[in-house]
Amino acid sequence: MPEPLSLIDQAERQCLARGVRFTPIRRRVLEMIATSHGALKAYDLLDQLAKEHGAARPPTIYRALDFLLEQGLVHRIESLNAYLACHCPEHQHGFQLLICRGCGRVEEMHDDDLGTRLVASADRHGFSIERQTIELEGRCQDCTSQAAAMAENAQ
Repeated sequence: MPEPLSLIDQAERQCLARGVRFTPIRRRVLEMIATSHGALKAYDLLDQLAKEHGAARPPTIYRALDFLLEQGLVHRIESLNAYLACHCPEHQHGFQLLICRGCGRVEEMHDDDLGTRLVASADRHGFSIERQTIELEGRCQDCTSQAAAMAENAQ
């Protein structure tokens, strides 16, 4: 996983190449998301930003998030209504998110074969996919190990 600073540098280069403005507010919102240990909700971001910029309001955050989503720099986790930094924004295919119910960690995964199979299946049904997000909920390896250790100790 790239360091948050390299993600910001990559985002800056990507925005410059696309001719879009990577404003200080957009940059700061991406920094907050990239340095978070999990996904962040819009109002969590607003609370953090308001401490730095007293004039920050919900539209400020939502405009920044919309921009970051459009540029592929963050993902919206539908089931959590939260945002996660994309650690490989140059990847233009579908992605899958592994969401741990234990610790809340979210990991981005790219199974291109799965994406290709979904597109082919949709094509057979006459359906054109415009966006694909697959969220898989379960337990990460650490939480599974901890639960197993606790169960073993309880016996």
